[in-house]
Amino acid sequence: MNTPNNSRRSFIKWGGLLTAGAISGVHKLSFASNDTPIFMSGVHNLLQDGAQFQLPPLPYAYDALEPYIDAKTMEIHYTKHHAAYVNNLNLALAGVEEYQGKTIDELMQSLDKMTLALQKAVRNQGGGHWNHSFFWTILSPGNKPFKGKVSEAIVAQYGSLEEFKKQFNESAAKVFGSGWCWLIKDSSGKLLITNTANQDNPVMSIAEIKGKPLMGVDVWEHAYYLKHQNKRGDYLSDIWNVWNWEKIEQNYLSA
Repeated sequence: MNTPNNSRRSFIKWGGLLTAGAISGVHKLSFASNDTPIFMSGVHNLLQDGAQFQLPPLPYAYDALEPYIDAKTMEIHYTKHHAAYVNNLNLALAGVEEYQGKTIDELMQSLDKMTLALQKAVRNQGGGHWNHSFFWTILSPGNKPFKGKVSEAIVAQYGSLEEFKKQFNESAAKVFGSGWCWLIKDSSGKLLITNTANQDNPVMSIAEIKGKPLMGVDVWEHAYYLKHQNKRGDYLSDIWNVWNWEKIEQNYLSA
């Protein structure tokens, strides 16, 4: 468990390294507009020593999803955006003893019990960490086959994979600004396509529509702008080539 004293020592340690301009080896930091350190290299778990949350390993190389998701977008998305969410979440929780040792799922399900200030930070930063950690696992090179119980459930509810794809993409295209589109299994076992704004997700205790996410797509512009520019529809079409249906099946069976 990370104590407040350990957090302060880690902060002082990293602050000294930044001042000296000497992060170990080639791993360098830059600063975003909110003065939050964002990691520039694709090194797993290169965050504060003993921090409560760490950047999970990416399950494939940056270029593994080419040509549908380009390597540079994947690298920036993972090493800058996701890493920043993890960093900010750790900073928000430093010294908050009540939530030390909690898992990211436990935090998502405790938002309604937090002070407004902490809720805002955990909702944004913790949501970003949860969403991206989930997102990486449901993508995969090799165009995994659409089969299994989840495929049967999708076809039974939507009529065909093509009809489901059409409805899912139409919903994702309608997200105003930044957010996510999800396929969830609700408490009754029904499949639903639902959208959330910013870094919200359906597992949050404050979510308007709750359920177990089976798959979801990030429609923030940073997820696709380098390759697809403002053509969200092209990105949504391409991503169907890299869904990891094996993992989506696991999500369905465990829901």
